Amino acid sequence: MRDSMLNGLTPAQFLQRHWQKKTLLTRAALPQFSTLTSRRELFELAQCAEVESRLIIREGRRWQLRHGPFSRRDFSALPARNWTLLVQGVNLLLPQAQDFLERFSFIPHARLDDLMVSYASPGGGVGPHFDSYDVFLLQGEGRRRWRISSQRDLALVDTAPLKILRNFHATREWTLSAGDMLYLPPRCAHDGVALDECITYSIGFRAPSAQDLSARFLDFLQDRLEIPGRYADPDLKPTKNPGHIDHAMTTRLLRLLGGLRWTREDLLQFIGEDLSTPKPHVRFTPPQRALSATAFSKRVAAAGLRLALQTLLLYDERTFYINGERCIAPAAARAHLSLLADRRRLPPAPLPTAAAELLHEWYRAGYLLPGER
Repeated sequence: MRDSMLNGLTPAQFLQRHWQKKTLLTRAALPQFSTLTSRRELFELAQCAEVESRLIIREGRRWQLRHGPFSRRDFSALPARNWTLLVQGVNLLLPQAQDFLERFSFIPHARLDDLMVSYASPGGGVGPHFDSYDVFLLQGEGRRRWRISSQRDLALVDTAPLKILRNFHATREWTLSAGDMLYLPPRCAHDGVALDECITYSIGFRAPSAQDLSARFLDFLQDRLEIPGRYADPDLKPTKNPGHIDHAMTTRLLRLLGGLRWTREDLLQFIGEDLSTPKPHVRFTPPQRALSATAFSKRVAAAGLRLALQTLLLYDERTFYINGERCIAPAAARAHLSLLADRRRLPPAPLPTAAAELLHEWYRAGYLLPGER
């Protein structure tokens, strides 16, 4: 089915022609789109300690970056122009924002990073820059002018508190109004400036670097490795050069390090746990008065079930991963849990016996809630 959000392309056509390849502008991508959050609500979120937020202020060629949480006084002291407020992870905070992201469910949940919402005064923006990941930029209220470039020069301004491109040369330009959307592939240089007060929704996707992924995998291995042996040199001879690392010592140490091994199962477990791990600031709230297993099953049968906004449930061929935890589910529960992972909710229906105990355990941890909404 062709999608007006993708300029009349099917998801398959979009992924083949544009994903990680070239930009796509869609006018009236969501013609009936209503704002997900107001300026007031966004400012209130930015005053919460558990919410990631930033204020970016431009004064001529100088940039100022401030991190939240902010106070009402901070906002009242802002100038009339040239500033923007960015709030990360709005989909973890507002149910309507999480529902909105379902429009992009033709892309795996494991690739989604978050929904960032920005409010900008006239002239506000974050400067010319590039991202290392794919992003959809949906315009809410107001208008924003976007300039993009296919330049290869991605050198940054050394003295700026933001990643501002030193030499930005725009080759295309558009003004987006409410409901318009722009897709940008990774490393596409771009600059968005508010023409009047506006709200922009940025749907970003995760693309971990090999360096970061490898470092996290080595951390993961620390808790799993049990390498036998200890350095020993019973045939040690007196040395005339005590500062020298001789060949015999090097050989013994290399032999010890050669015992470092991991399996495909280790890699698969790491991938599942890593991809489902929430960001460090995310917290889950267990129910204050948890339902018993029987009462929980009755509630779900009557009202359905949904994942908590912060929860990410993923699965591979044999295993489920929820919020960084590995879970071997009974085979009889697999279809039910897979559906929950794909749709993030289940309609009212009796719980299969094989899944009931596990779902109740996740409910008690604050990972999911009875009721479709």
